[in-house]
Amino acid sequence: MLSQTIEYALRAMTFLASTDAGASLNSEAIAERTQVPKGYLSKILRDLVVAELIVSRRGPNGGFALGRSPGRISMLDVVNAVDPIPRIKKCPLGNPAHIQLCPLHRRLDDAIATIERDFEQTTLAEVIESSAKVGGQCRTLVSATIRGDKR
Repeated sequence: MLSQTIEYALRAMTFLASTDAGASLNSEAIAERTQVPKGYLSKILRDLVVAELIVSRRGPNGGFALGRSPGRISMLDVVNAVDPIPRIKKCPLGNPAHIQLCPLHRRLDDAIATIERDFEQTTLAEVIESSAKVGGQCRTLVSATIRGDKR
């Protein structure tokens, strides 16, 4: 349902949030622990830095760390930083008679709005807390949810 880029960004952010506060991790360590291809992760990390969700530190002890506390980062912040969910603004069928969205496309856009609202209302801290309660299986659960797997 959501892109691979979003899944990888959520993996990286949940991993960074679950590490010691203020600790910087290099992209190789993040890629290895999150099972995200290093080249792909580099682009995602750059987008997260630009969005000020993470910070990048140079030097021998450098790397990446959260830019603010996990309680102040919503899942929608992460999504919008790497691959915003497109909204339906006009008829995807190109029907000139549909000046406004038809009932089907209005309902689809309403569903997208609901997803955005739920992502906005869920913080990184909540995701980390829930993963601690289920034995650290957060990456697996997030991946399955994004793919739409039934558990």
